[in-house]
Amino acid sequence: MDQVTFKSDTVLSDVHLLLPNACHLMKRLNGVGQPVFTSKFRILRDYNGKDSGCDSPVHENLEASNVLWDEDGDLDVVRRPRYSTCNRDAVCPIILSQSAVTLTDEDEDSEEEDGAHDMIKIEHTMATPLDDVGKQIWRGAFLLADFILAQTSMFKGTTVLELGAGTGLTSIVMATVAKMVYCTDVGEDLLNMCQRNVTLNRQHFEPQDADLEFCWTDAEVADLHDNTTFLIAADVCYDDDLTDALFRTLYRLSSNMRHPSTAYISIEKRLNFTLRHMDVACEAYDHFRHCLDQLHQLTDGKMNFTVEPVKISFSQFFQYERVDQLELWKVTAERL
Repeated sequence: MDQVTFKSDTVLSDVHLLLPNACHLMKRLNGVGQPVFTSKFRILRDYNGKDSGCDSPVHENLEASNVLWDEDGDLDVVRRPRYSTCNRDAVCPIILSQSAVTLTDEDEDSEEEDGAHDMIKIEHTMATPLDDVGKQIWRGAFLLADFILAQTSMFKGTTVLELGAGTGLTSIVMATVAKMVYCTDVGEDLLNMCQRNVTLNRQHFEPQDADLEFCWTDAEVADLHDNTTFLIAADVCYDDDLTDALFRTLYRLSSNMRHPSTAYISIEKRLNFTLRHMDVACEAYDHFRHCLDQLHQLTDGKMNFTVEPVKISFSQFFQYERVDQLELWKVTAERL
């Protein structure tokens, strides 16, 4: 299998459509037979090692890539020679095995060498059915990761819970700043991929292995309730039932936490033509906004929720298209 097979229910991330990456090399099949790729995502920085600004993230990324500019400041594109003088072997995706790959010492040494301070490696799939979209990487995850890196002083030393972590990208970024990150999702196959990504990026932090795999210990539950002050969720509101479940979970968790908590939820407003409306609509986003309004207007005498949008004016640290449809929402919860 060297190509992705598309079916009627196949969902392909815009990240993969707009930013094809030469590092996308198929490694194996996961537990349900989907091709797994490993991609490298570089945190954009300028020459001085400072974080890139949001005014011209693409230009700064070109500078960091040693792109040449002519005397007028225009991009000097290097042309490929008409006739190649070297012989290159064709590179094709290769499936190693259907089970998880066991790294050899040589592989680990190679990964340590490649694991630069500003590089994050993520295993993911390119296209999945709707039920498995968590195995892909979405722009909402990049947006939330940007926000984390732009607000490191706010998250430093905190305990954070991510809901619907998917591949674990935002949890991994958060782990470079926070004291403790609980990375959660549903499904052993997805969690195995997420655990693998944590291991791939262990140079950024010290991962802690639980005694019981994919289970909560009493100590972890107590720590979650006693110390968590932030919750994050990246692009998880694409289905009304899941959105309802997310807000029920937010209420239940925040009402049982010792300290007031703040949730940051990223979402992309995806427009689709629907036969029911015979027009372009975004029903999943509309339902998300309805749930936000309900939470803000809640008067049960137990909890008070404040909902507000976050301005998307913070720096962009990852190379992706920050479209106008991307939004970030802040939900603050405190007990009455």
